[in-house]
Formats: sequence, structure tokens, C-alpha cells
Amino acid sequence: MANIWVYSEDVSLAKELVTAAKQLGGEVGAIAITEEVANGVAATGINKVVYLKGEATWAEAYGKEIAAVLTEEGAQVVLVGATPKGRAVAAEVSALMGTGLVSDAGNLAIAGDTLEVERFIYGGLAVSHEAVAFPAFATVPARSNDPAADGAATAVTVKEVAVANTVTVVSVESANKGGVDLNKADKVVGFGRGVEGEEGLATMNALADVLGAEVGCTRPIAEEAKLLPVERYIGISGKQLKGSLYIGVGTSGQVQHVAGIRDVKTVVAINSDENAPIMAAADYAIVGDYKTIVPALADAIKAAK
Repeated sequence: MANIWVYSEDVSLAKELVTAAKQLGGEVGAIAITEEVANGVAATGINKVVYLKGEATWAEAYGKEIAAVLTEEGAQVVLVGATPKGRAVAAEVSALMGTGLVSDAGNLAIAGDTLEVERFIYGGLAVSHEAVAFPAFATVPARSNDPAADGAATAVTVKEVAVANTVTVVSVESANKGGVDLNKADKVVGFGRGVEGEEGLATMNALADVLGAEVGCTRPIAEEAKLLPVERYIGISGKQLKGSLYIGVGTSGQVQHVAGIRDVKTVVAINSDENAPIMAAADYAIVGDYKTIVPALADAIKAAK
């Protein structure tokens, strides 16, 4: 059985990694740098939890200490949450240990002494099948797995570490990102250049309201038309959706946008052009004028409630 370890500074993502690790089989351990994450993953009943207790307030400071624990424990597979901090930690620790690292991995499997994964390349145009020999590192995006359920809690091993706190957080101010994080939205109504101005935006908002959905857009709508903040554009360099429903209105469906909706369970496209690329990517395609179709769809949803 493989010796699998997980790490994330985010407790929810850490629990998702536990699910992925358990699916691979073998013994599962976790490294945490906060008490919250340590207790969170310990509640899932994995084999071992090591809490690195130090003075440093940022994840990147613990690279050497994480590498030492993984080496001591004989880790064969290490799954790291693909957050900005997680990616930095994975890169440093894998370099310190002289191991292979694959980023944004999905469909993980173990074959012999290798970790096999799939990942999107060329802006989502292709899927690469890759294998990394043990010990192997992989970063895993959020919402790729369900969080592991709580069970019989595991005892947490606390390891005091002398990590220099050379950076001090003076204050934390939240940026105004124009609403919720679309990465976490279950339903999204998105629109592109085929939707006209403020009036079109109002039509999208009306449909989103009856669906209990959030509103997103393509990159030109945010960066050129400026109808929505840039935090709401969907695509390979924007938000990656993983919810149950996406309705794309007036979007052409270029590969950069489709890459952001490929993990949505159901995709509906509304477009006046039956040959638009989005139509081929959709589970359901409606050809026609959104000014007629979207209000009619909103009325039908209201009537069905």
C-alpha cells in the first residue's frame, strides 16, 4: 500500500485532498501548519496528522520543515492544494526532496511505483496523461473532490519548529471583488458579446434571480465593455466553474471560455448562431434571440416554482 500525505493551508481543501488520497488506497497522513487544519483533517480519521507549530504566519516559510517530515515518514505520494500558497510550497518542497511534481492534476491513480494523472494543456485544448515516479508530488485544484466525512478522530502529533517570522502582517484588508467567488457558485448565468449593454445585463440578472444563480461573463465583457468586474469573467485565465448548472447567453464559446466551464455538470447555450462553438460544448443548445428566449425561460421557471 502506498504511503500518501496531503497538505493545504485551507481546511476545506485539505479535507478534499483526504478524499482523493483515500481513493488511491494505502495509508493517509496530513501535515498542517495551523491548529484549525490539523483538527479538521484529524476529524476525518486518517492514519496520522502532524501539526508543525511555529511562529511564522505564512505557509511558504515551512518548506524545509515539511520536507523533513515527509522524508522521515517515507512519503510516496504527496497531494497539495492548488492554491497560490500551496503551489509555492509544493514547488519548494519537491525541489528540496528532488522529486517530480505535476500541477493541477485530476483523475489520479497509482500504478506500481508511479502516480498517474491527467491534466489539461494548451489552454484546455488537450488532455495530457502523465506519470511521476515515487516519491511524487501533485497539486490538486479545489472542488475536484468532495470533502472527506468526519469519523473517529485521529490524535494530532504537535511538532514545535523554529521557523523565523521575518515577515509581519500589519493589517489585512479585503479587496472589493464585486460579489461572491464564482468558483464556489453552484449555478451561473454567463454572457458574452451577443448580449447588449446594460439592458442585456438586466435581462441576465433577472434570469439569475429566479434561478438563485450568480452572473458571470466572458473576458471582453469585463475588460472591454466593463459591464462586470474582472473577478466575474469565466475562462482559462479567469474563474473555473464546477457547479451544477451554467447557462451561457450570447457567448461564442472560444476555447479559453469553454475551459472555464468544462467541469460544470449541465451546460445550456443560448445563441442566435447555431454554428457557434458553445453549441457543441453544451448539453442543451437553444437557437434564437436571447431577448425573447431568456425572459420566456425566466417566466417558465417562476411558474414551475
